[in-house]
This record gives sequence, structure tokens and C-alpha cells, in this order.
Amino acid sequence: MIDYATKVIHLSESLAQVRDSRKCPQILTPVIVNSAFSMFIARIGSLNALEQLNESPALRNFVGAQLPSADTIGRVFGLINPDTFRNAIADIYTRLKRNKSLELLEHGLVPLNIDGHESHATYDRHCDGCLERTINKGTEHERIQYYHRHVTGQLVFRNFSMLLDAEPQRPGEDEVTCAIRLLNRLAITYPRAFDVVVADALYAKSNFFNAIIAMKKDVLTVLKDDRRDLLKDADGLFSGKPPQYSFEMNRTTIECWDSSGFLSWSNVTKPVRVVRTRESKQPIRKQLNGEHETPPVSSWTWVTTLPPHRARTQVIVQIGHGRWSIENNGFNESVNHFFSDHVYKHDASAMLNFWLLSMITYNVFRCFYLRNLKPAVQIKHTMLHIARELQSELYRRRTPAKPP
Repeated sequence: MIDYATKVIHLSESLAQVRDSRKCPQILTPVIVNSAFSMFIARIGSLNALEQLNESPALRNFVGAQLPSADTIGRVFGLINPDTFRNAIADIYTRLKRNKSLELLEHGLVPLNIDGHESHATYDRHCDGCLERTINKGTEHERIQYYHRHVTGQLVFRNFSMLLDAEPQRPGEDEVTCAIRLLNRLAITYPRAFDVVVADALYAKSNFFNAIIAMKKDVLTVLKDDRRDLLKDADGLFSGKPPQYSFEMNRTTIECWDSSGFLSWSNVTKPVRVVRTRESKQPIRKQLNGEHETPPVSSWTWVTTLPPHRARTQVIVQIGHGRWSIENNGFNESVNHFFSDHVYKHDASAMLNFWLLSMITYNVFRCFYLRNLKPAVQIKHTMLHIARELQSELYRRRTPAKPP
């Protein structure tokens, strides 16, 4: 996998540009970064566990020097400039684009999924970057809890998703403000990488929509708040009318209502479009008794600036449901398999840098598995199996020479 990443993605060149603020370092920054990358790619999940592999020939060959201590890696990661990690991700994206490894979805639009993620929470340790909230407020058991949250962006392609960037939420600000700051940076770094920003109902706010409209991009979010005039107008327009469209998707019958030109959201600088669905899944057969159970009918409402000539109703539904990719393929896989939520050092800068490096590892590993391995190998071996093979390389010791 390292050979593939070096030759195709030029991973070593990308990681070599990472810099920290030390003046005369005794241990070079690439040694620190390569050590942490080895920990993520082998899914070890602990700097102390990585430190016990200092005799591994494969690890020493990749790192290029003796393995640094766990304390040294954590300390240096707090001094690294996170923009150098972001530049490395941008280089990887550029090379994947040039290699035509990023295949567009059927409709031709590139969604950018945006969502917030809380990495950890504790009552004991806190730093300058910690957010605070009161648990059991107003009771005798009231306590202050400290936590970190960041907003992450993910590009979605055909059979592949790429984590693009992350921005930590600062004390005293909400998640939407943090997301707008992230999007402003992404619009500069990746001006043509995405077409529509996709988010959940939390982001259905005028300042979020206006910020994306100012970037000359489109936006799509879930619409839930019953107090909104826009939702009331949509209810009045769609109520009592038969569905305009109906189609099958993922063993689900989807009935749709679609209307454009809503002016009810006066704070948004352009008219919006509302799409509503009623979705009925096919009956499921239970394994215990063989009976068929019909899942409950679900309903979704989305608000978007995408006009009908750019995205028909079925495309809106596909993009809207594709938002779950950042949860299922992004946060879930990063946290449970790459241990990106582990607090390797409780420092705001270090935590951000570890998360950005875990994003690089996630992108490289998934690209290696989905774009390099043959379909026959993918059918035979899962991602977890390939990851365990990578881990076994680090635990394999050099074979002792036979006596003459």
C-alpha cells in the first residue's frame, strides 16, 4: 500500500511539506508525521502502543529513523501548522483528479457534505480550545462538561468519498458559523471541486444559504422546523395533491412533490425550491419466524437552490439521502476503525492536526482499496482484512540469521 501511495498519490512528497514551529528540531518533522501516519494506517489507536513497535523493521524503514517517543509525537503535533496538513490533502486531491480516480456520480454534480462532529467529552481535563456546557443544569448534580467539536467537509463521488477539510468550533460560536468559515476556505482552495453543499436541518438558516449563494454555489438542506413560513407554504401547496413523480430506489418506492420559486424565506437572497417525498420500503422477512414485516412509511422535505434544469427531482432525492455518507463512511469509519476520536494529546492544535492526518489516512486507504485492488480481491477480502494485513507487517520481526 505504501508503494502505491508513494508512486500514484506521491504521499511522501505531500507529508514532507508539513511544518512545525520548532527552530532547531533534533527529530525532523517528517519522522514525527510518518510515525503518526503509521499508527493510523495500521489502526493501532494509541501512541503508547506504537512506541512498543520501535524494533519493527517495516516501521523503521518507512519512518526513516528511530521511532520517536509517544510524548514527543504528541508535543510536536501541538506545534504543527494545520494549514500544512490541509495543503497535503489538497495535493492528494489534485493527483487523484489528474489520475481520473474521482468518478462523477450519474447526475454529474459533485456534492460537498457538511456536518459537525463531537470528538470527545470530559468533566476533568480542559484546554483553551474546549467548549463548555452545563449538565443537569439547575439541580444539585450540576456539572460543567468540556468537549471539542469540529465541522468536516466530504466530497462524494461514485463508489468513493473523500474527506476534504475540518474546522474546529471555537468557544462562544455555533456550528453554522464554524461551517461558514470552513466553506469560505474551501471555496478558495477548491473553487471547482464541488457544485452543491449538502447539510442537515441544523443548517437551514438564512446566513448559511446566503454565504453559499455568495460563493456562486448551490445548497441543499433538510427542512424540519414547523414554525417556518416556508414549510407552512409547502404544506399548503402539496396537501391533498397526488404525487407528481414516483420511482424506485434501493428497494424503496418514493413518491415526490416538487415546486420552485418559493419567496416565503425573505431573508434568503434568491427564491428556493422545496422537494417532499413519501417513502415506502419493501416488506422485510424476519429470520426468527419467517414473517414479513412492513417498515413504517417515512417522509422527507428538502429545501434547495438547485433549479429543475440542473437537478431533476430524483437527483435532489439522491443527493439529499447521500448526505448520510459523511456519517456512515466518514465519521463512523474514521472513529471506529482509524481511532480518530482518541485524545492523543489534550491540546486544541494537536487534536486538530491528528484529525487532519487521520483524514489523509482515510483517503489514502480507501483509494488504495477501491481504486487499486482488483474487483476479485475486493470480493475475497474486506477492508478490515487488508488493514489487519498492514498491521501484521509492523508486528513482524526480522527473521534471525541461521547459525553457520
